[in-house]
Amino acid sequence: MGLRHISAAEDPLNLAYPQCERGIGQVILSPASDGLIDGVQVETVALWPDDRGYFLEIARMGEGLAAEMPLADTQVSSALSYPGTIKAFHYHQRQTDYWVVAAGMFQVALVDLRAESKTFGLRNTLYVGSLRPWRLLIPPGVGHGYKVLGSDPGVLVYLTSQKYDPADEGRIAYDDSGIAYDWELQHK
Repeated sequence: MGLRHISAAEDPLNLAYPQCERGIGQVILSPASDGLIDGVQVETVALWPDDRGYFLEIARMGEGLAAEMPLADTQVSSALSYPGTIKAFHYHQRQTDYWVVAAGMFQVALVDLRAESKTFGLRNTLYVGSLRPWRLLIPPGVGHGYKVLGSDPGVLVYLTSQKYDPADEGRIAYDDSGIAYDWELQHK
């Protein structure tokens, strides 16, 4: 049986729907994990708490994972989501995303949609946020989404390598049967 390709007006990445077993894929516990989807990068974020709250550095343009963000085209955005909210899946043909959770805890789900990638169909789960401050770089062709965990809203701050272009963004249902991502509580 051939691949079920994602239809798009422009598809330089040759994106396709994987056929995965139900689950959450590989849980990533370290930024240096060898189980990361090809091209996904993770780095820790320094967080400085004190009696007033905390300070979290989102990015230093031109350094670390943000070095790949072109200054002239990078857009910085933020999204607040309520507990239990699932926003998934979307992907881009050209845009790279850089995510930092500024408040709350997120279950981030990634899936490689690039048919020619050595990690095609691989799913990663990353638990990031106030208890694990990580920055994530998500390349084009990697489907991504999240669920806000706990009882507090979550705030995601994200940089994109280009200004918003609806023609570059594709969407797949959070409960797509091919991705088969299990958003239910895992450790009951």
